[in-house]
Amino acid sequence: MNDLESRLTRFATPDLKPPVLPDADVAYTLHDTPIGTLLLAIANGRVVASSFGDEETMTNRLARAVSPRVLRQPRALDDVRRQLDEYLDGRRHEFELEVDLALATPFQRLVLTDLPLHTSYGATTTYGRVAGEIHKPKAARAVGTALGANPVCVVLPCHRVIGASGALTGYAGGLDAKRFLLNLESKS
Repeated sequence: MNDLESRLTRFATPDLKPPVLPDADVAYTLHDTPIGTLLLAIANGRVVASSFGDEETMTNRLARAVSPRVLRQPRALDDVRRQLDEYLDGRRHEFELEVDLALATPFQRLVLTDLPLHTSYGATTTYGRVAGEIHKPKAARAVGTALGANPVCVVLPCHRVIGASGALTGYAGGLDAKRFLLNLESKS
């Protein structure tokens, strides 16, 4: 052992433990699912994102809208991931998660807040019907746009809203993902 190594051994501590980082204001993770990779995020125990958006775009949105302390902390999202996986396996029909629509516009909040009341597992509704239920009967297209930018996909079931003709139209995760979710629900 040379002189430098000898001096450095004085600083060695065998019981040294890694630092414990504080929880983030916004914790997120990327979660692979049968319908694609979702960025999941929570803040103050509430789901603020379940999105098909790319990581950089979504974390920047979260930093601007919620808090600049956005950290990738998968463990904080264990319950969200578990419930999502149970849903996608057909073992769960409702989420027991609190949602915060911090990333939503005021109109999106109007549309999304009561969305679970306007739809039910295994059933669909139309953009026009949702527009009527929020007392904006001429806003079917605006409802479609709001749902297309739903920051909490799957958890808030925008996939259950279809065109008046019964056609599947737009979905942030793509029409294959929307079809998968509707087929999953129709089988259960």
